[in-house]
Amino acid sequence: MTNILENIGLIFLRLFEQIGRWFTMLWRTVKWAFRPPFELREWLRQMVRLGVDSIPVVFLTTMFTRMVLALQTFNGFQRVHAENFVASVVALAMLRELSPVLVGLMVTGRVGSSMAAEIGTMRVTEQIDALKALATDPVQYLFVRASSPAS
Repeated sequence: MTNILENIGLIFLRLFEQIGRWFTMLWRTVKWAFRPPFELREWLRQMVRLGVDSIPVVFLTTMFTRMVLALQTFNGFQRVHAENFVASVVALAMLRELSPVLVGLMVTGRVGSSMAAEIGTMRVTEQIDALKALATDPVQYLFVRASSPAS
């Protein structure tokens, strides 16, 4: 019984340690966000990289979702002889409900995995350690300035 309680305690300690690390990183990021220099060109470049470059993935996903939704709606509406309303129902459903959700999921998934892979690669190749050795704060350089040597 003692071993079980000890394991549960260790799980909670690890959980709270990770939460503390997350809040520490968040605080460091917010602290650096309001310090000059503000690199507007780099921010705009990252907006294009993260937003505009996600358009093909979002378009492809929404296109196939629209097709499946139209097919299923047609099959359902055919039973009540309301096939004429398929286009308007699909358009309204996509515009109001599905498109914002799909855009959010696709952009978050694409951008998040891209950034995680890039920072993970930098950790493995010791580029983050090199930033520390050069007296550069990795949080300020990678998160706030949004530039990386790989870009």
